[in-house]
Amino acid sequence: MKPSKFLRLALALATALFLAGFTDPALRSADRMALHPLIPGVRVSDLPPEARRTLALIREGGPYTHARDGRVFANREGLLPQAPRGTYREYTVPTPGWTDRGARRIVAVKRIEFYYTEDHYRSFRRIIE
Repeated sequence: MKPSKFLRLALALATALFLAGFTDPALRSADRMALHPLIPGVRVSDLPPEARRTLALIREGGPYTHARDGRVFANREGLLPQAPRGTYREYTVPTPGWTDRGARRIVAVKRIEFYYTEDHYRSFRRIIE
Protein backbone atom coordinates (compact mmCIF):
# COMPACT_ATOMS: atom_id res chain seq x y z
CA MET A 1 0.00 0.00 0.00
CA LYS A 2 1.35 3.42 -0.94
CA PRO A 3 2.16 5.74 2.00
CA SER A 4 -0.39 8.34 0.87
CA LYS A 5 -3.14 5.71 0.59
CA PHE A 6 -2.23 4.34 4.03
CA LEU A 7 -2.26 7.84 5.50
CA ARG A 8 -5.71 8.58 4.05
CA LEU A 9 -7.05 5.27 5.38
CA ALA A 10 -5.58 5.91 8.84
CA LEU A 11 -6.99 9.43 8.90
CA ALA A 12 -10.45 8.20 7.86
CA LEU A 13 -10.38 5.52 10.57
CA ALA A 14 -9.24 7.98 13.23
CA THR A 15 -11.97 10.43 12.23
CA ALA A 16 -14.64 7.72 12.38
CA LEU A 17 -13.48 6.59 15.81
CA PHE A 18 -13.36 10.18 17.05
CA LEU A 19 -16.91 10.90 15.85
CA ALA A 20 -18.21 7.62 17.26
CA GLY A 21 -16.82 8.57 20.66
CA PHE A 22 -18.91 11.74 20.70
CA THR A 23 -22.15 10.04 19.72
CA ASP A 24 -21.96 6.59 21.33
CA PRO A 25 -24.60 6.44 24.12
CA ALA A 26 -22.88 3.39 25.59
CA LEU A 27 -19.82 5.32 26.69
CA ARG A 28 -19.05 4.98 30.38
CA SER A 29 -19.81 8.01 32.51
CA ALA A 30 -16.12 8.77 33.11
CA ASP A 31 -15.41 8.63 29.37
CA ARG A 32 -18.34 10.94 28.63
CA MET A 33 -17.16 13.47 31.20
CA ALA A 34 -13.66 13.39 29.73
CA LEU A 35 -15.29 14.53 26.50
CA HIS A 36 -17.17 17.36 28.26
CA PRO A 37 -15.08 18.24 31.34
CA LEU A 38 -16.50 21.73 31.93
CA ILE A 39 -19.65 20.54 33.69
CA PRO A 40 -19.14 21.09 37.44
CA GLY A 41 -20.10 18.39 39.89
CA VAL A 42 -22.36 18.24 42.93
CA ARG A 43 -22.36 15.48 45.52
CA VAL A 44 -25.63 13.69 46.23
CA SER A 45 -25.37 14.80 49.86
CA ASP A 46 -25.27 18.45 48.73
CA LEU A 47 -28.46 18.21 46.68
CA PRO A 48 -31.75 19.52 48.10
CA PRO A 49 -33.78 16.75 49.81
CA GLU A 50 -36.35 16.84 47.00
CA ALA A 51 -33.61 16.13 44.45
CA ARG A 52 -32.33 13.20 46.52
CA ARG A 53 -35.87 11.77 46.61
CA THR A 54 -36.28 12.25 42.85
CA LEU A 55 -32.93 10.52 42.26
CA ALA A 56 -34.09 7.56 44.36
CA LEU A 57 -37.34 7.36 42.34
CA ILE A 58 -35.39 7.39 39.07
CA ARG A 59 -33.23 4.50 40.24
CA GLU A 60 -36.34 2.57 41.31
CA GLY A 61 -38.11 3.25 38.01
CA GLY A 62 -40.88 5.38 39.56
CA PRO A 63 -43.64 6.07 40.27
CA TYR A 64 -43.15 9.69 39.30
CA THR A 65 -45.26 12.64 40.37
CA HIS A 66 -45.48 14.40 37.00
CA ALA A 67 -46.81 13.06 33.70
CA ARG A 68 -43.81 14.48 31.79
CA ASP A 69 -41.24 12.69 33.96
CA GLY A 70 -39.18 10.20 31.99
CA ARG A 71 -39.68 11.93 28.66
CA VAL A 72 -36.82 12.55 26.26
CA PHE A 73 -34.66 15.58 27.01
CA ALA A 74 -33.32 16.80 23.66
CA ASN A 75 -30.33 18.80 25.00
CA ARG A 76 -31.16 21.64 22.60
CA GLU A 77 -29.07 23.97 24.77
CA GLY A 78 -26.02 21.81 24.03
CA LEU A 79 -24.76 22.04 27.61
CA LEU A 80 -24.55 18.27 28.14
CA PRO A 81 -22.25 15.94 26.19
CA GLN A 82 -23.49 15.35 22.65
CA ALA A 83 -25.48 12.12 22.39
CA PRO A 84 -28.11 10.57 20.12
CA ARG A 85 -31.72 11.63 20.65
CA GLY A 86 -33.31 9.52 23.36
CA THR A 87 -30.14 9.24 25.47
CA TYR A 88 -31.29 11.83 28.02
CA ARG A 89 -34.50 11.66 30.09
CA GLU A 90 -35.80 14.45 32.31
CA TYR A 91 -37.44 14.24 35.74
CA THR A 92 -39.04 16.94 37.87
CA VAL A 93 -37.53 17.90 41.21
CA PRO A 94 -40.40 19.39 43.26
CA THR A 95 -39.89 22.91 44.56
CA PRO A 96 -41.52 23.60 47.95
CA GLY A 97 -44.20 26.27 47.68
CA TRP A 98 -44.66 25.90 43.92
CA THR A 99 -47.85 24.44 42.44
CA ASP A 100 -46.38 23.79 38.97
CA ARG A 101 -43.27 21.81 37.98
CA GLY A 102 -40.91 24.65 38.82
CA ALA A 103 -37.42 24.97 37.35
CA ARG A 104 -35.55 22.10 38.99
CA ARG A 105 -34.86 18.89 37.06
CA ILE A 106 -32.66 15.84 37.01
CA VAL A 107 -31.60 14.63 33.57
CA ALA A 108 -30.59 10.97 33.48
CA VAL A 109 -28.69 8.69 31.13
CA LYS A 110 -29.95 5.11 31.53
CA ARG A 111 -30.41 5.61 35.29
CA ILE A 112 -26.63 5.51 35.79
CA GLU A 113 -25.48 9.04 35.00
CA PHE A 114 -27.28 12.10 36.33
CA TYR A 115 -27.24 15.88 35.91
CA TYR A 116 -29.02 18.44 38.11
CA THR A 117 -30.36 21.81 37.01
CA GLU A 118 -32.03 24.30 39.33
CA ASP A 119 -32.55 26.97 36.67
CA HIS A 120 -34.53 25.13 33.98
CA TYR A 121 -31.61 23.98 31.79
CA ARG A 122 -29.55 27.20 31.87
CA SER A 123 -26.82 25.31 33.74
CA PHE A 124 -26.10 21.75 34.84
CA ARG A 125 -24.07 20.02 37.51
CA ARG A 126 -23.09 16.36 37.18
CA ILE A 127 -24.31 14.41 40.20
CA ILE A 128 -21.40 12.67 41.90
CA GLU A 129 -22.31 9.44 43.67
